[in-house]
Amino acid sequence: MLYKFIDLFAGIGGIRLAFEEYGQCIFSCEWDVKAQETYHANFGETPVGDIRTVDEKEIPNHDILLAGFPCQPFSIAGVSKKNSLGRNHGFLDETQGTLFFDIARIIREKHPQAFLLENVKNLRSHDKGNTFKVIKNILENELGYTVYDAVLNAKGLVPQNRERIYIVGFKKPLKFEFPEIPKEGPPLRSILEENVEDKYTLSDKLWAYLQAYKEKHAKKGNGFGYGLADLDSYSRTLSARYYKDGSEILIPQEGKNPRRLTPTECARLQGFPDTFKIVVSNTAAYKQFGNSVAVPVVRLIAEKMIQAIESDDLLQVEEKRGMAHAGK
Repeated sequence: MLYKFIDLFAGIGGIRLAFEEYGQCIFSCEWDVKAQETYHANFGETPVGDIRTVDEKEIPNHDILLAGFPCQPFSIAGVSKKNSLGRNHGFLDETQGTLFFDIARIIREKHPQAFLLENVKNLRSHDKGNTFKVIKNILENELGYTVYDAVLNAKGLVPQNRERIYIVGFKKPLKFEFPEIPKEGPPLRSILEENVEDKYTLSDKLWAYLQAYKEKHAKKGNGFGYGLADLDSYSRTLSARYYKDGSEILIPQEGKNPRRLTPTECARLQGFPDTFKIVVSNTAAYKQFGNSVAVPVVRLIAEKMIQAIESDDLLQVEEKRGMAHAGK
């Protein structure tokens, strides 16, 4: 069976890529204009803009809802930044924090068979766990879905330490298990390009600045600063700020300053195929891949979700009670 799905907060389509073998995307939504350009280049359609202006009744009926909703209101870095600026975070962040409720109103209207939501690991602990309680209460008790969640690390599939929370829900009380992610994955050197332009090598000035910054914080006992990658292991988490100086993932080079990853390498680090078109500036590309999902992780989750739907294996009453008691 082919499934109809919608792609909300679509970014550059990482979640869509993982689900395309199971069906057809019939609606997409993404407000960032540069991300829309990349999406159009790869999927032949331009997503609708601001989800807050979308009438849920006008969204086509679909089987599966996909949404990597904005994580800055809940991420550790995002919360710290908002605190320092005296701004609200979480649900009190009026621009991004309330976007979960747009997902909820679409689910309420359209009753898809299943959904997959993705966010930062910190969503579970944000506001002492209250944010996540609100989300789960809405999904389970108000909307009537059977909900599963897990924090999975992509480093067994791509050479990057990337922990994200995935929330899966079914309209029926279906049995579901998240995939097992291998503990050991490919080494960082496996995604590096052979010939890289000199422009990716850090200037003497920037390299001196990053070393001084790290030394200053090391004296205070802080772990802030650049990360020189181990090519035989995995990298730190690629973030949307990578375009600024590339400091969290620097590739060592013999006889010269380290370099930042190229956009193609960032795409590979997230598990995008080499056929994926990068049509925007390097700055925009770094932001887009930093905000994206690790595609191979979502591909495994998609497979498990489709298996659960097609096997139609329902939870027994006792199992449902057990899930509720365990707070799963």
